[in-house]
Amino acid sequence: MKRTIGWSVSAVLISALCSCGGSSKDPAAQQKAPPPVPVIIADVQKQVAAYYDQYPATVVALNEVQVRPQVTGYITGIFFSDGQHVSKGQKLYTIDPQQYAAGYEQAVANLNVAKSNLAKAQQDADRYDDLLKKDAVARQTAEHAQADLQAAKMQLEAAKANVSSVQTNLRYATIYAPFDGTIGISLVKLGTAVSPGQTILNTVSSDDPLGVDFAVDQKDIGRFIQLEQKGKAPGDSTFSLVLPDQTVYPYPGHIGLIDRAVDAQTGTIKTRVVFSNKKNGLRAGMSTNVRVRNNNAAPSLLIPAKAIVEQMGEYFVFVLGDSSKVSQRKIVRGSNINDKLIVKDGLKEGEKIVIEGVQKLRDGATVQPKAQ
Repeated sequence: MKRTIGWSVSAVLISALCSCGGSSKDPAAQQKAPPPVPVIIADVQKQVAAYYDQYPATVVALNEVQVRPQVTGYITGIFFSDGQHVSKGQKLYTIDPQQYAAGYEQAVANLNVAKSNLAKAQQDADRYDDLLKKDAVARQTAEHAQADLQAAKMQLEAAKANVSSVQTNLRYATIYAPFDGTIGISLVKLGTAVSPGQTILNTVSSDDPLGVDFAVDQKDIGRFIQLEQKGKAPGDSTFSLVLPDQTVYPYPGHIGLIDRAVDAQTGTIKTRVVFSNKKNGLRAGMSTNVRVRNNNAAPSLLIPAKAIVEQMGEYFVFVLGDSSKVSQRKIVRGSNINDKLIVKDGLKEGEKIVIEGVQKLRDGATVQPKAQ
């Protein structure tokens, strides 16, 4: 009887161990695969679309100069209001002209004395030359007279040069606007001592038209050269400007210049578009965006913007492959056109991409596709 109980207990234990061994298998293998994710797909297609490429830009003056003194002295006159429009040749500043006026008068007096000395030396030289011909005077005396004449001539030239120099200083004591433009806030006040090469008085910059500088990728140089050669055409809207408040500037622009060389570090070249500024709506230093209309008639790949997933500044889409699985693919995006955008690289025409349900997907996920 006892032996029968022992065998019964052993059988129970063996059965339990076998049961445990069966449950030691990988639980993941027993789980069912996740159900396909329902998504909406669409074909990648090429379409002809007009769009704008946008570039960060800065407004610059086409002509700008720092106003500096060319003589030493004290500011005795300021003849403009800060920030006003000035005309070429308009008086801006005066530097105490008294010392230069007095010097000029002295230089003119010295010039007159030199002229008088020359006239006397000429008379003496002529008289001694006549006497020498009659052997009425020693040759040495006549030669001395000729030497005095040459010295008087050189003194006259020196006096003329001194007059010119002092006259220039007197002229520089009054500073005029170098061209039409806007003058800034004066950096000096009445009575300020100024000197050449050290003091900046003000800055004058042209205000109509103004340039807008931006960087163009070197691969687009050919396109912009064609636009430059095209020149300015009436009504041409190839170039427009988006102001800091996101409004569009009312006047179109045209290419003013393309820089001589590509920046080796950035691979870009500086380009300048010129805009009219008749209403003074633009100011030098303003940050804007230049829009360049793409006039290329070749079709471009367009996809819905909602199909794109952004990760750390890079852009991806989910492409439908075999067995209803999707793969995540990196793309190079272009300009937006309403609710779509241009794909420059990463996709081919005819491929199918997910346009709805991308938030639930991962690379390699199985989907239940439905056409748009």
